[in-house]
Amino acid sequence: MTYRAVLCGCGAMARGWLNALLEKPELKERVEIVGLVDLDASAARARAEEFGLSRAEIGTDLGEMIERTGAELVFDIVVPAARRAVVALALSRGCHVLSEKPMAASLEEARELLALSQKAERIHAVVQNRRYIDGVRRMRRFVESGAIGTLTGVHCDFFLAPHFGGFREQMDNVLLLDMAIHTFDAARFVSGRVPETVYCVETNPEGSWYAHGAAANAIFTLSGGAVFTYRGSWCAEGERTSWESAWRLVGSKGMLTWDGADRFEAAVAGSDAGLLRGAELIDVPPAEDETKTHGHASVLIDFLRAIETGEGPETVGHDNIHSLAMVFGAIESARTGQPVSLTA
Repeated sequence: MTYRAVLCGCGAMARGWLNALLEKPELKERVEIVGLVDLDASAARARAEEFGLSRAEIGTDLGEMIERTGAELVFDIVVPAARRAVVALALSRGCHVLSEKPMAASLEEARELLALSQKAERIHAVVQNRRYIDGVRRMRRFVESGAIGTLTGVHCDFFLAPHFGGFREQMDNVLLLDMAIHTFDAARFVSGRVPETVYCVETNPEGSWYAHGAAANAIFTLSGGAVFTYRGSWCAEGERTSWESAWRLVGSKGMLTWDGADRFEAAVAGSDAGLLRGAELIDVPPAEDETKTHGHASVLIDFLRAIETGEGPETVGHDNIHSLAMVFGAIESARTGQPVSLTA
């Protein structure tokens, strides 16, 4: 079956979606982009020309475009403030929706979208593409294997200095809302634990070119007595981490580190008696399921599978809202200076 899809929001982020849709054979054969919508019609035309979508309709009104093309899918790539209106409209017209992150601009809006999705009997999922990269899935399998025992700590460092320009440099809580959700979602996925509380300190360091919240330090308690710590900055010049963060997973029997790129190192407690026990290096097996490690393409493939089978996609809204709750809990804690419960 070939699905008719409308892409709503034709800014720079749309390139990652269109590259996946047009380059992966299993997507190119199953999805036809029948319309491109943007408040700036010239942006939609430019994106259509860039990707050779000469047959796609161009417009500024999503509802009209869905009716004109008979679309069954909407790919929502608008700015967070516009997400609720776009998703609600698409669901009301009977479309399944795959959204850019974050799922919504507030938890209240996210809950509303969950209700609308359920009422419409349509899927609303979120592009958390980084949980589909090889390294994240490799860590998840390693934790599940029990090689380092019971997981007690997840620790992530994220230090970069991108000069985006545009809307990000004017956002409030820019690091937590626009970027940290990737690491928060991955930590939840890798650990398999439920976040329970958060305490966060957010700053906008001297020299920052962002309007607000370019750095944050957060401590989450997780179910089972584990802890997740996050240290991050989007205005950190010098020795930078990977975009995927630098990870340290601590277990009852050993430890795993990942630099966010190619280096995995793991060790378990040795058998030497005495106060100082030796550590034995062990292998971290590579990814086994290659279909799960292609970023945007994997999210899109899982989205189509869910539509066809009726089984929820991995990043479906009712699961992704827990990652969003981590973000807004951290923002609330930073605002009040108090720990925030996430269990509600």
